[in-house]
Amino acid sequence: MFEKVNPSHPDKLADRIAGACVDFAYSKEENPKVAVEVLLGHGECNVIIESSVKFRHKDVLPIVKRIARINKLNLVYVPQDKHLADNQKGKIRCGDNGIFKGMPITKEQILLNIFIGEAYERVPFDGKAIIDDEKVVACISNDGSVGVDKRLSKVYGRTFIYNPLGPWTGGPDVDSGATNRKLGSDMGDAVTGGGLHGKDLSKADVSLNIYAHILAQALQKPVELTCGIGDGTVNGVSYESIVEIARDYIKHLGGFEKFAEWGLIRP
Repeated sequence: MFEKVNPSHPDKLADRIAGACVDFAYSKEENPKVAVEVLLGHGECNVIIESSVKFRHKDVLPIVKRIARINKLNLVYVPQDKHLADNQKGKIRCGDNGIFKGMPITKEQILLNIFIGEAYERVPFDGKAIIDDEKVVACISNDGSVGVDKRLSKVYGRTFIYNPLGPWTGGPDVDSGATNRKLGSDMGDAVTGGGLHGKDLSKADVSLNIYAHILAQALQKPVELTCGIGDGTVNGVSYESIVEIARDYIKHLGGFEKFAEWGLIRP
């Protein structure tokens, strides 16, 4: 059982904007401290940023226009809290308490990822799909496909239903989006105490989730990790090395915005 949304879902638009803001911070500093929250919909985007890098309206508005095609931006920027910043002086350590469970990707999740990725190439609009033991239900906006697809029913070994309520118009003009609201889509069966997106690598919500995911795929079994704020090691591994593993993962994808498009469970 799994749900996957595509990069044009309003929640993913919010994640992508947050990721692009983190990319901006990394373009200014090697190890910035940044946390971004985004709420958008109906022609308006609200962004709150706490960061060691200063963000101005003219820095964020082009990001919002490019990703969500929204022209109205309400921006709140504040410098990161001094006490939190002092936690990272001289050495990168865990930026928060957290629990993390990485899980191997299942065949069902691979199947649905293939579909949602191919569908997005064909129809690059707001879309999502679920898969369970009996059916796949795909809702792709601006797509005329409706009803039961017999060919895909055979491919997936279960009933495949397109747009059961008929054609629809999606996106932020008919829905709202918020950062880190689609973690099930991003992480599959994995568990986290925090969100993946809109944060720098010192945040355990980013680096330890990525690390647990990588380990779970390598070992093909669940991986459970915990950390406390200020920890220098996690399960005997230095936090700095975990951050570097996560940094390489993000670089390989092309940045935090690209990471936000699909999360850890990728087509």
